[in-house]
Amino acid sequence: MRLIFMGTPDFAVPTLNALVDAGHDVVAVYSQPPRPANRGKKLTPSAVHARAVELGLEVRTPVSLKGADEQAAFSALDADAAIVAAYGLLLPQPILDAPKYGCLNVHGSLLPRWRGAAPVQRAILAGDAETGVMVMQMEAGLDTGPVRATARTPIDRKTAGELTDELARLGAKLMVDVLADIDNHPAVAQPEEGVTYARKIEKSEARLDFNQSAVAVERQVRAFNPVPGAFFEYQGERYRVLAADIVEAGGTSGITIDDELVIACATAAIRPTIIQRAGKPAMPLPDFLRGNKIPAGNVLLLPVSTLPSNLMARPLWAGNGRGMARRCSSRSRKRLAV
Repeated sequence: MRLIFMGTPDFAVPTLNALVDAGHDVVAVYSQPPRPANRGKKLTPSAVHARAVELGLEVRTPVSLKGADEQAAFSALDADAAIVAAYGLLLPQPILDAPKYGCLNVHGSLLPRWRGAAPVQRAILAGDAETGVMVMQMEAGLDTGPVRATARTPIDRKTAGELTDELARLGAKLMVDVLADIDNHPAVAQPEEGVTYARKIEKSEARLDFNQSAVAVERQVRAFNPVPGAFFEYQGERYRVLAADIVEAGGTSGITIDDELVIACATAAIRPTIIQRAGKPAMPLPDFLRGNKIPAGNVLLLPVSTLPSNLMARPLWAGNGRGMARRCSSRSRKRLAV
């Protein structure tokens, strides 16, 4: 087929590769314009842009597709279909209507659940047992179009990064399969029930909230790995948690309950297993503890307004992981981060 490809981040690259490998004629690649990146803020092309250049494909980076000139240039490509994967720009109706088979989107959820910008992270945070990827016939609404094909996968304990990579591979294969026999992949309307929206991830959501259950906190860790990175703060420094285990232990939420960095949650506790101090490399917890001490009885993240009144009125107590309690030393109390 004669195709236009539209995508921007790493998630979209496997689909572009698969289309080229399958022998399709990719006549143009649309991607978002280069953005400032890294410390030097040098303009850097997107992952799709860079890959398209390597493949010798024409790249177009308009800031918008709303103008008549851009729409005319798109239509002039006379494509059979436009393949869209995490492009990031609104597609006006003239763009959707221009190709013979319209615009086909690779979407990383089981629609109508998790329409929108962050379906992978929202599925993990919600505790969904499975997710998937769909080839959707695009229309004007936000991820409302009929679906031509679906692939499913269990979430298990996958991070957002791992799950995104898996869905990118599944979506690439699924799109090639659909294009190989598009008439035998009819577009089926999405169910009217079960609609949820995956709003964009805000950086503030990555701060670990130990007032939740340990199960919910562990989901935070996986949902925000690799970006923006779940974290807590201690003595004014930020510590990213890249992986964590749930521990059957009790204590006051947000307080370390032993010297091995077990942190009490609303129910049960978590123990980071891979952790990264600001400006340092990530490392397994045993390696981290050899050079960094966060003793039992320290509060992580909780502002004074959320502390129980008894903790603000007298010396801090914390469980020791076996339902016991012990008084923090005066030295620990000085390290209290509020």
